[in-house]
Amino acid sequence: MAMGKRGKQRTESPFEPRRRARRRALQALYQWQLNDDSAAAIIDQFIQEQNFDGVDQAYFETLVREVVGRRDELDQAVAPFVQRAEVGVDQMERVVLRLGACELMFHPETPYRVVIDEAVELAHRFGAEQAHTFINGVLDRLAAQTRTLERQAERSGD
Repeated sequence: MAMGKRGKQRTESPFEPRRRARRRALQALYQWQLNDDSAAAIIDQFIQEQNFDGVDQAYFETLVREVVGRRDELDQAVAPFVQRAEVGVDQMERVVLRLGACELMFHPETPYRVVIDEAVELAHRFGAEQAHTFINGVLDRLAAQTRTLERQAERSGD
């Protein structure tokens, strides 16, 4: 348990290990983009050098392997929704888009709103000033294409 602002113990969110896995995956994938190492090499390096307490390590490894292995497929999926020239998408935005697209396309167990919210938070925290707005728009349009049934069910419940 962690301590809250007033010194009271608070329980950690059950979603925090996955949130931390996404953050570690973002960092590992950013490094991968710069060095073009294998997924296994990046994963091994991060596990040796980073603290994985409270991190869903299996999910971290899954995300890194899927993004590295399906890079072209992920890039093609988001390409129709990127309204800027390729040079206008910086390295961090590209990582966040690939990570978000990976979860939208291959992890239907995670609600699309969670995927988008998490990607927006990563972009807000690690990206350029307006990166979160750009990420939100692209992933929202991708979700409309990849998660149609989930979005329809949500709308019919309103």
